[in-house]
Amino acid sequence: MEMLSGAEMVVRSLIDQGVKQVFGYPGGAVLDIYDALHTVGGIDHVLVRHEQAAVHMADGLARATGEVGVVLVTSGPGATNAITGIATAYMDSIPLVVLSGQVATSLIGYDAFQECDMVGISRPVVKHSFLVKQTEDIPQVLKKAFWLAASGRPGPVVVDLPKDILNPANKLPYVWPESVSMRSYNPTTSGHKGQIKRALQTLVAAKKTGCLRRRWGNHGGLPSAVERSGGGVESARCFLFDGAGGVSGNASPGTGHVGNARYLRSQYDDA
Repeated sequence: MEMLSGAEMVVRSLIDQGVKQVFGYPGGAVLDIYDALHTVGGIDHVLVRHEQAAVHMADGLARATGEVGVVLVTSGPGATNAITGIATAYMDSIPLVVLSGQVATSLIGYDAFQECDMVGISRPVVKHSFLVKQTEDIPQVLKKAFWLAASGRPGPVVVDLPKDILNPANKLPYVWPESVSMRSYNPTTSGHKGQIKRALQTLVAAKKTGCLRRRWGNHGGLPSAVERSGGGVESARCFLFDGAGGVSGNASPGTGHVGNARYLRSQYDDA
């Protein structure tokens, strides 16, 4: 069984998850992870000039590829600088895993240097926030974080990593979990048959149809389905609320950005 430090477990977990790129900015609380990125290898790190930029870049990667974007920031100001990008990803349902450094577990709650309650601060704009307190929990927590970020309605997940559990001198057995389950989280993975049937009946009966969708539909099969339907519903059009990218610009069903749609509710009323 392989013996790894907490920092090495973080990097190995990312590799085992299939991560190839991480966006981040170094700081004292995550220097051990940066050392592990160098020694373990296998992951391309993109250095930014501000943590908010790192989150937006990971957000862009996730939008373009459908993969979970990964961010690495330090404690305190590094973590708080990432909040705007995290909120953006949350509102647009973009899958991200944000790794934030934290002060040592023995110092949490004592106003230590560059300490902040990242779990509490991020809670309104994430699907879930984890505070890892034991080195051996790192692989399991990261497995859960990626599953949460990508399943159901996608969104960002924060993993807060205290400095002491990353200590390179403390080596423990590394085991990457093959599966993950959370009793409190069981997202719906299939549509309601009755509602789908009614929607199809409405589409078939309509003379002019429109598909109004958000960005997260890019990787759920909608683009290919719309393009395949081409001549099936001759006047079908697909409106994209938050920019182009859902349907090819050369595909006849695509009409681009929706523009002004004040009759719509929720976010669509200020499009």
